[in-house]
Amino acid sequence: MPDDKLEDLRQKASTGEIDTVLVCLVDMQGRLMGKRFHVQNFLDHAHAETHCCNYLLATDLEMATPEGYRATSWESGYGDYTMRPDASTIRPLPWLEGTAMVLCDLEDHEAHAPVAHAPRQMLKGQIARLAERGLAPMMATELEFFLFEGTARENREAGFRNLRPHVEHNQDYAIQLSTRDEVVMRPLRNMLYAAGIEVECSKGEAETGQEELNLRYQDALSCADYHTIAKHAAKDIAAAQGLTASFLPKWHADKVGSASHVHCSLFRDGENAFHDPARPMGKSALMDHFVAGLLKYAPDYTVFLAPYVNSYKRFRKGTFAPTKAVWSVDNRTAGFRMCGAGTKGVRIECRIGGSDMNPYLAQAAMLAAGLAGIEEELALPDPISGDIYANDGAANVPTTLREATETLRGSAMLRAAFGDGVVDHYARAAEVEQEAFDAAVTDWEISRGFERC
Repeated sequence: MPDDKLEDLRQKASTGEIDTVLVCLVDMQGRLMGKRFHVQNFLDHAHAETHCCNYLLATDLEMATPEGYRATSWESGYGDYTMRPDASTIRPLPWLEGTAMVLCDLEDHEAHAPVAHAPRQMLKGQIARLAERGLAPMMATELEFFLFEGTARENREAGFRNLRPHVEHNQDYAIQLSTRDEVVMRPLRNMLYAAGIEVECSKGEAETGQEELNLRYQDALSCADYHTIAKHAAKDIAAAQGLTASFLPKWHADKVGSASHVHCSLFRDGENAFHDPARPMGKSALMDHFVAGLLKYAPDYTVFLAPYVNSYKRFRKGTFAPTKAVWSVDNRTAGFRMCGAGTKGVRIECRIGGSDMNPYLAQAAMLAAGLAGIEEELALPDPISGDIYANDGAANVPTTLREATETLRGSAMLRAAFGDGVVDHYARAAEVEQEAFDAAVTDWEISRGFERC
């Protein structure tokens, strides 16, 4: 297939249909970083490799160069990584004229070994561990986001004050209201599909100006690839319409936040290994062990589902964002919801992840936890029913980034799955985020104490 995709790109280059290739890596924040190549130069040279500065996997949302990373630093001179294009990911980007893209894996510039803390590599590592057991993870993500009036620049220059959602009512499942967002959502659905990304549907979500995009389940690596490209496309297409698509999980204290739920099952020989019609609810013993691992280790990997200070503002009672790391049967108040009970489509949905998560890191961490549950043959507790927000005995989701960072740092399971260097790297990334927030003076502090202190 890679050779076919390269040949197809050559044909489109020869006719002038494609003149630009985005050669991209995925950074720690789940963003596309890379270079724009003239298509002929890519076909002649860069299809084999190109290079980038290794600071791209040791930065923050602002693209700063914080200290404390072992992988790279000012002291080491910020050298290069080798970007190795994965030709199987070549695809047109219909929302950008004459443009195709390819995703890259990263290698050390000297030894040409895979970069262990690269998000795509972390996910590929857990997929390989499952493959040793004859298992293949199948996953799907839901992308929730807000559409706002005005461009990102206009909103930034206004100090992000008086933000106006594009639709000013709760539009959950509302066809008439969500029609107003079709200026973005229709091209988003159609152009992603034209790019080879199978879109199931979009819908208005449960807040003013909020939309949800659902992509069809895929193998885990494709799922993460497609999620990343779809998020990029939503921002590009909204910007082209003079609007802003925001994936900030909690933009207003009085508004429901944005999530990114992750659905997961394991397949063996093309069949859902989570399904066993002879067992209660049609779920297999394998699924029991896997879900038990998700539950036991949920605090360990919460940083990968909620990577920023703002992420934790989303976890509030009565908002459809979970506060408890328990499982349920088709109950949206739980951190983990079993869907498709009694059917061949039985799966587990993780509802903890926010719209700001990096899908590669989130999926890799979930697979590591589920695999630990299988290896330890953990017993799955009974499901919890009713209003789980009100269940004081249920295990809590970590409530702050500081708490989640310390749990990540002490996780023997994740250190065994990813290696000490990777865990230390992402613990430092979380520290950088916390340090930036701790140094900030917020509007809340000023309005609260300016006169009254």
